[in-house]
Amino acid sequence: MTAPDHDSPAATAQAPSSTERRVVQRGLWFEEFEIGTIYEHRPGRTITEADNVLFTTLTMNTQALHLDANFADAQPPFNQRLVNSMFTLSTLVGLSVAQLTQGTLVANLGFSEMSLPAPLFHGDTMYAETLVTDKRESRSRQGEGIVSLTHTARNQDGVIVAKAVRQTLVRKAPTA
Repeated sequence: MTAPDHDSPAATAQAPSSTERRVVQRGLWFEEFEIGTIYEHRPGRTITEADNVLFTTLTMNTQALHLDANFADAQPPFNQRLVNSMFTLSTLVGLSVAQLTQGTLVANLGFSEMSLPAPLFHGDTMYAETLVTDKRESRSRQGEGIVSLTHTARNQDGVIVAKAVRQTLVRKAPTA
């Protein structure tokens, strides 16, 4: 079964009156991205022990620094479990989706320059922002463009915990 189209009568209980305006949440079309703009993604995401353990076990990462409190507590310099760095990077990108690429992304083309300058711990809250660094029309795919994004994650104290550069293929706005 497919979901009803947002513009179809099945998507609403009654047809909108001529004075109602509907807005469907989506990301930005290629034309709407502006180089040099920083998007702050809110709300943030507080990372729980359950998040970390679930992600770590689902991805078969048996690193004791993520799973074994007794082991991690005895390991300097942090003396506590660390949030899985792949979860940190995934959440960083995930925090940007609703604002930037929901329904307009064709594909991720690649990630580069990933860094994790400080760890996240259970109970930390991650806040993300994205800088649009470049964009160009696709030479091989009509109706699409390539947008380069630099994602930055900070904890609740403003400390940068992750950074990643991502190239995306994004749809252009539909023509009328």
